[in-house]
Amino acid sequence: METKASLDSINSNKYMVPQKQPYRTWYHFQPPQNWMNDPNGPMYYKGVYHFFYQFNPYAPTFGRHMVWGHSVSYDLINWIHLNHAIEPSESYDINGCYSGSITILPGEKPIIMYTGSDSNKHQVQNLAVPKNLSDTFLREWEKHPQNPILIPPSGVEVDGFRDPTTAWQGSDGKWRMIIGAKNGDEGKALLYHSEDFVNWKPFPNPMYASENTGMFECPDFFPVYISGTKNGVDTSVQNSSVKHVLKTSYQNKQLEYYFVGDYFPDQEKFVPDDDLGGPNLTLILDHGSFYASKSFFDYAKNRRILWGWSQECDTTQDDNEKGWAGLQSIPRQVWLDASGKMLMQWPIEEVEKLRDNQISIKGEKLAGGSILEVSGITASQADVEVLFELPELENAEFIDESEVDPHLLCSEEYASRSGIIGPFGLLALASEDQTEHTAIFFRIYRAPNRFVCLMCSDHRRSSLRQNLEKSSYRTIFDIDPKQKTISLRCLIDRSIIESFGEKGRICITSRVYPSLAIDKDAHLYVFNNGRQSVVISELNAWSMKQAEFGQEQSIK
Repeated sequence: METKASLDSINSNKYMVPQKQPYRTWYHFQPPQNWMNDPNGPMYYKGVYHFFYQFNPYAPTFGRHMVWGHSVSYDLINWIHLNHAIEPSESYDINGCYSGSITILPGEKPIIMYTGSDSNKHQVQNLAVPKNLSDTFLREWEKHPQNPILIPPSGVEVDGFRDPTTAWQGSDGKWRMIIGAKNGDEGKALLYHSEDFVNWKPFPNPMYASENTGMFECPDFFPVYISGTKNGVDTSVQNSSVKHVLKTSYQNKQLEYYFVGDYFPDQEKFVPDDDLGGPNLTLILDHGSFYASKSFFDYAKNRRILWGWSQECDTTQDDNEKGWAGLQSIPRQVWLDASGKMLMQWPIEEVEKLRDNQISIKGEKLAGGSILEVSGITASQADVEVLFELPELENAEFIDESEVDPHLLCSEEYASRSGIIGPFGLLALASEDQTEHTAIFFRIYRAPNRFVCLMCSDHRRSSLRQNLEKSSYRTIFDIDPKQKTISLRCLIDRSIIESFGEKGRICITSRVYPSLAIDKDAHLYVFNNGRQSVVISELNAWSMKQAEFGQEQSIK
């Protein structure tokens, strides 16, 4: 059995950020080199967290012969990279071992189900099991002799049948899982049953289907408590104390959509709730660069944790020069909000162990057009939490219903206007003169019969470099007319900013590549460009120490 002492000795071979790597992160998960995308099969097993991921061992670009990378941790922040768990080797996965999940069977027996691209480049489903269950690092895996266990059914494209979910067990003892699929532009979440986890039968009707979405990539299906508690719940729980969440990654939109609803296991039917919480609220996990997420139930701390892939927004040439591409978000705890209508997301508490020197500001009034530097921290690697006191919302400017479009409101035409309440927020990864900055801000409007808030991460001035994707991410959401404060938290890490509005109600992940605001030349500011003053009720900011990423042995 592994011990923390043995992990510490491995961690002495810490991977240090090269001096000429200004965009390589300090505390977000990434392998030492090359391409990484989807998170696969995260789990907690016998005291160790395991994380698997899509990895190209040969280049910093997506490749034909993808493998399952594998790393382990005791805290989900500091990691040890192990050898690959699964590699292409057989006719059923010779063209790549693609995304999937892990289910822990009775007797604490983990089993991987993954998508293989076979010798005909058809997508099929395969199983793998650990060679040695007494090895808590689960270093070696062996493929099942009956692979492939599933091939594309009729009505599904042969290259559109992938990404099986973690399975759940019904009261009848049978296992269920969902596989993403497509037929033309229709996405499908196909349901399968099994008594032995090897022989699977399709349910006649898909769990969910939708036109104009393209492939349903990386589906997820899990229960959440309706009581408003932050506690998670095991994937197989089915009773009156839970709702269920169906999440799919829409290939056509490259966004993560989810539905909260009721699962009827006797009918194998999932019915999403009709009321999504307001006329302008679309249930999207993250409005930015966040995709292919995967959740797991953490038995150690009784919580559900979600990972998401954040892809690069620079060029392939940039990735080749860096030697790597792709990050994972900081793991997020997820739970159902008090209204029972949407998920809340918040960085896991362990990330706070990396907090170093702290700066606090309290009761600071920001008049219209003012800016305040948050000095005394390392602004290129920081954790910032700020609570703003709002003026009376009745003072907000009115917008017609037809203008309640977050894309329009975050456009240059609107963002350049001085509003009444906002825009106000943070300028992250900013140069000293603010010629470079990423603005994460709120702006409040009065609309017919309600008040709405725009949250935007504006990348248009994030870098002086050319040939970068600099589009802005935004969303608009209803707020309580009696609301007195609004909160924002940003995890800033060199080329990624994860922003959490309203205590995790709204999430936006951004990838930016400043040319001036690098390392010690990065600055952080609080600003208010609205005509009404806002007050910084409380701001706390911390420099973030570097997480440890060691290697037990060289990646092949």
